[in-house]
Parts: sequence; structure tokens; C-alpha cells
Amino acid sequence: MTYCLGIKVKDGLVAIADTRVTSGTDTTEKKKIYLYQKDKYSLFIMTSGLRSVRDKAVLYFKERIDEGIEHNKLYKAVNDFGEQVKRVAREDRESLEASGFKFNLNTIIGGQLKDDEEHKLFLLYPEGNWVELGQGAPFVIVGNSGHGKAILNRTLTNDSSMHLALKSGFLSFDSTRVSANDVDFPIDVVLYQNNSFEMIEQRYTKKDLENISEQWAEELKTALEKIPTNWMDTAFSKMHASNENEI
Repeated sequence: MTYCLGIKVKDGLVAIADTRVTSGTDTTEKKKIYLYQKDKYSLFIMTSGLRSVRDKAVLYFKERIDEGIEHNKLYKAVNDFGEQVKRVAREDRESLEASGFKFNLNTIIGGQLKDDEEHKLFLLYPEGNWVELGQGAPFVIVGNSGHGKAILNRTLTNDSSMHLALKSGFLSFDSTRVSANDVDFPIDVVLYQNNSFEMIEQRYTKKDLENISEQWAEELKTALEKIPTNWMDTAFSKMHASNENEI
């Protein structure tokens, strides 16, 4: 399993991916974000699913770019990557599924190309079709998505700052990390400011951010203690009355 998060706010994009790769009892670290940048062309690709499928699709896509294929808008690059995923499916799906593996590559692609009016964020499915993330859904997670959505739903809007997006994104990852043993540090972060055509990448280890994780845990405990309890009185009084009747 993995954890990949893409966030789109009005000022730009934030992407976070863990680096843990688990194979049986073996655990290793491997980069899960692919970046490609050139003049007026900036995109990132993050995936969840079989590593072999991901590596092959990315290689095929990179070869097309190296051979001179031009994309002037991000959705066209997404279409092209989708075609490479379908190509891998034609080549490998039957043998993979015969061996008990599911062809399940889900992909987040974000960035901005020269004719895009603004930065874009897409979710590409294993079948090669996609949806664009807009104001109604400022984020998307692939991989282990069940534990980290709550804080994002409560904090993020299209008007959120990139600082808040990264902060919320890290806490979303951290919630997943403490709840699942297949997601862990280090994490790779990519930041993209609208119309800059320059993606910034940073890796954070557990040592870098463990104080933030610990502070967040303490803040949650403190906040919980401050929640009023008088609303519970009716329920607990019934329990006490029941116990007295039994006596």
C-alpha cells in the first residue's frame, strides 16, 4: 500500500507521497513521485498500485517525451499517460492476474503546461479514463486513503493557502502513518506555484517532522479535554439509575 496526496488551491499545488515499499516481509524505500520539467512544461505523476506497472508506464511516457511528443495542455499529457497505462495492461494484465495480482494502477497527475490558464490536478483510473479535480474537491488521495481524509475535509477549501495545504497534508499523512503499518517516512513533497512553471521538491524524514507529529498528538488531547461534557449527563444519568435499580 502507499499514500499519495494531491491538493489544488488557488495559488498552486501541493503533492505528498510516502516512500515505503513492502514486498512480503521486506520493506524498502523508493521514490514514488516522477517529475518532468522543461520550458513552460511542469508536471508530476504519483501512483498507487503494482510497482512494475507504474515503472513501465512511466518509462513509456518518458520515452514519448524524449522522442519529441508535444503536449500544450495538461489534459493531453494525462491522456497520453493513460494510453501508456492501457498499453501496459494489454501487455501484462493477463499474466499478472493469472499469478494472483490485480491490475490496479491509480494515478495523480498535476502541473501546468504552456497553454493551461492555470495549474491542474487529475485523477487517472486503471482503465485510462480520468477526472479533473476542481473547487468542489480540492484534494485527492490514492492508496491508503481511509485515515487521512477527515482533517482535509475539515480544513481545506479552494481559498486555502499553500502553507495550510502542506500543513494539513502532512497531518493527513501522519494520521495514516500511525494507523497503518504500510505507510511511513520518509515523505517527498512537491510544491508548485501557479504560472511559475517550476516545481520544488523536498524530502522529509521522521527526524525532521517528529516534533510536529508529537505536538499535533498533544494538541488533539488538549482539544478533546476542552470539549464540554454536560451533553453526556442525560445518557450517564440513565446508566447510573439503571445500576441503582439493579442494586
